[in-house]
Amino acid sequence: MSTRYLRRLKRALTGSADTPLVLLCNFEAEAQWARGHVGLPAPPAGATRPLVAAMEELGALLAGADDTIVLSRPLDPAYRDYLTHQGLALPTVLVPENCRPERSTTANAMDSPLLLDRLRRLGAAGAHLLPMGTTVDEEKLARRCGLALATPAATVVERVNSKIYGRRLAEAAGLRPVPGTCCETRQELTEVLTRYRHRLESGEPLVVKDAYGVSGKGLLVLENPTRAAQLLRMVDRRAARTGDDRIHVVVEEWLPKRCDLNYQITIARDGRSGLDFVKQALTAQGVHQGHLMPAELSAEQYRQIEYAAGEVATRLYADGYHGVVGVDAIVGVDETVYPVLEINARLNMSTYQGGVTELCQPPGTVAQARHYPLRLAAPLEFDAVRRALATVAGDRATERVLVTCFATVNADALLPVGAGGPPESFDGRLYALLVAVDRDRLRDLDRAVRATVTTLSVPEESHD
Repeated sequence: MSTRYLRRLKRALTGSADTPLVLLCNFEAEAQWARGHVGLPAPPAGATRPLVAAMEELGALLAGADDTIVLSRPLDPAYRDYLTHQGLALPTVLVPENCRPERSTTANAMDSPLLLDRLRRLGAAGAHLLPMGTTVDEEKLARRCGLALATPAATVVERVNSKIYGRRLAEAAGLRPVPGTCCETRQELTEVLTRYRHRLESGEPLVVKDAYGVSGKGLLVLENPTRAAQLLRMVDRRAARTGDDRIHVVVEEWLPKRCDLNYQITIARDGRSGLDFVKQALTAQGVHQGHLMPAELSAEQYRQIEYAAGEVATRLYADGYHGVVGVDAIVGVDETVYPVLEINARLNMSTYQGGVTELCQPPGTVAQARHYPLRLAAPLEFDAVRRALATVAGDRATERVLVTCFATVNADALLPVGAGGPPESFDGRLYALLVAVDRDRLRDLDRAVRATVTTLSVPEESHD
């Protein structure tokens, strides 16, 4: 039985709530979109870390029993049984027979004839391919297998995911922007930083963001004129070396804020749209950590987000986009809402939580979705995690701890020496959803889960 959330999503993306989906959760999409754009000077990006790639397992929470998900590794059997016991109707899992860890799941699928044959049969039966973010690779896979895409073409998706596009959309719609500007050439960046020199001299930072940066990557905080001058020298040296003076960045003033927000819009193929939810985002140094649900907003602040969602949806649809859109926003310390910090026209972490929160978060309760870091000396069995968390939550009717991604716990276990750390230990993440009656109890529950997860990690002194 599909969740109401999934049926609404299918109806918007495919025209029918009963369309079978093939999910492919390609968390590396932003890196592919960025290839034709010049961002901040930085070392070349390497392959997607195994831990990040393993987050594709989150897609199993969204999909229904009639759907399929393609993963580079199967679900852990004990974890699969656990999710079924929690009331989730899980999809069919297909794993490419030719998997290489340095390749994306899409690339592995394209090199797996048996899997391609299964996907062709699904395409012939009317299934649609739903990537997390559509790139040319997912387009090729869809064409090769006769799968209809549940999203627009990759060219459209790439264009609207630029932070420059998002900022200009907000300005054109008359939505309150964070003070700042877009830069597309070295000269423009020089002029903007010169104009802001007085702000830097007074100790008021600027933030420079790559048009296609994600989760803290491609983000530089300039605290003073010296840092700004260093950035310009690096940009100048690169331009002299390459003969290319382009740079695709957004420069914004650093605003004191009370909280970060994330809200999701779904735009149907016929242009109708809806605001799915508004969550309070948990971030650290620009890196996403999780969400609080619901967000702490006044009725007027919520109305401002609703209005912004409608404007964003209208303009995206006019530019050829339909599908899921995640929008980041902030609330300043003075309670001013800046409703469009950036637009992510793709599925996001919140998208994958939709069905789980419908099933596990009763009305009137609060929830938190986040990850908990581990340091391990050997792969951890899921049953050890389940047993450790079994006594953390109280009344099952109002309080729950649900593991939402287990593959990320052991993803780095097989990293070779020099590829991420010493062979005797490795980092992992445990993703979970916590539900409680109020925010005080939610904080207590979070502390209890942190303490419990710590018992699963190797002692601090053995990290050396």
